[in-house]
Amino acid sequence: MSVTDLFDPRGIAVVGASETAGKIGYEAMQNAVEFDGPVYPVNPSASGSVFGREFVSSVTEIDGEVDLALCCVPAPVVPDVIEDCGEAGIGGAVIFAGGFGEAGPEGQELEGRLIEAATEGDVALLGPNTSGFLVPEENLFATFATDVDSIPAGNVAVIAQSGGLAYAIAFQAENEGVGVSAMVGLGNRANVGFEEAIEYFDGDAKTDSIVLHVEGTDEGRSLLETCRRVETPVVAYNVGEQDVGDFAESHTGALTGEYELYEAGFAQYGVPTVRSSTELLDAGTALANSPRPDGPNVGVVTAQAGPGIAITDRLKAAGATLPSLTEETQAIVEEILPGITFSANPVDTGRPMPEFGDVVAAVARDDNIDIVLVYELYEGGLGYPIEALEGLAEEVDKPIVFASGGPEDVIRDELAELEALGIPTFTAPERGADAVSALVQYAKRNAGPDAALAGEEVTVDD
Repeated sequence: MSVTDLFDPRGIAVVGASETAGKIGYEAMQNAVEFDGPVYPVNPSASGSVFGREFVSSVTEIDGEVDLALCCVPAPVVPDVIEDCGEAGIGGAVIFAGGFGEAGPEGQELEGRLIEAATEGDVALLGPNTSGFLVPEENLFATFATDVDSIPAGNVAVIAQSGGLAYAIAFQAENEGVGVSAMVGLGNRANVGFEEAIEYFDGDAKTDSIVLHVEGTDEGRSLLETCRRVETPVVAYNVGEQDVGDFAESHTGALTGEYELYEAGFAQYGVPTVRSSTELLDAGTALANSPRPDGPNVGVVTAQAGPGIAITDRLKAAGATLPSLTEETQAIVEEILPGITFSANPVDTGRPMPEFGDVVAAVARDDNIDIVLVYELYEGGLGYPIEALEGLAEEVDKPIVFASGGPEDVIRDELAELEALGIPTFTAPERGADAVSALVQYAKRNAGPDAALAGEEVTVDD
């Protein structure tokens, strides 16, 4: 079984394709035809064409290279479709239908038949009970969700147990202007789960970080070992702190209720964790677009004391260290700005000023600092210190994160200029602090080959 057939197909078959707008087979076909390769609508009850493609009666009748089938048919016939896929040499299938393992004993029996058919035919299954996946750079929209072609390509891969949450993150990425390299809703994980998806996107040149949404899994140790083994940074949003039991199990067959064990497991295996989908995207963005931090020591530079205090409070609560700057750095800062409000760490300039970027550069070059977090409220007369920060992240080989506030239509383009310099940007002090907190977690948990495994081993197998 190769998940490459799923995520990098040569051609697509839409099984259950329909000419009727609003049906899953129509929406999936409408998305699929954006793909640059061949797309075949499959429906034994239809004739003629849809979206300019002639209907085919079965996947076994397709005369062309097809690796991926989008199954838009009811649950009871899905195992038969997968048998046909195996016979036709189609190695990947997305199963949108629910009514399998999450639906009680009869559904579990049906899912067993489905897995058996996939095993015999060597077919990698995404789902069942999934809304699919997308790879924007390849115009690969293997889903029935609408308006997904507006989601831009980026370098963060979203792998979520819930398709709904995966799309929420992907559309938020669009709104933030960061995009995704891929978005995957795993659903019931019949034979493609976290491990297979993480390993695939670890080898994907377009992906620089992987973010996970986890409701629960019966293969906890395998998930954690996969996260530790891959080279691409992984961040997790582990839900289930409160018991939602039957609701989660009816969703994707997830077994929740071991929140503390999973949090401990992620910590042990070097995976930062967050508490919301917004934090998940921000953490993934920071890790994807920054040099790897060498340690948890954060230098904070702010032009306004109030946001700086909020940032410092949040960082310390997350376990960050704010060391004193070296005497040399403090002397440089005080020379740049005589009478500066506070020059230890955090550095508070009191207000935006032309020399603000020089202060940031001095802190970034300090040997006591591993990560720099900057907050500056936008002032039109000064703009952002683009020139002073150009090349700085590469020079110091440290993450530099910039948070700001101001009218979106005013600051959008200038923040984009900072991002082009390798400086992730966020539009609230707390979001900047939370993104840096993920970098701190990553640094502390991955400080050496044995750092993440120090201490007593945590068992998370169900």
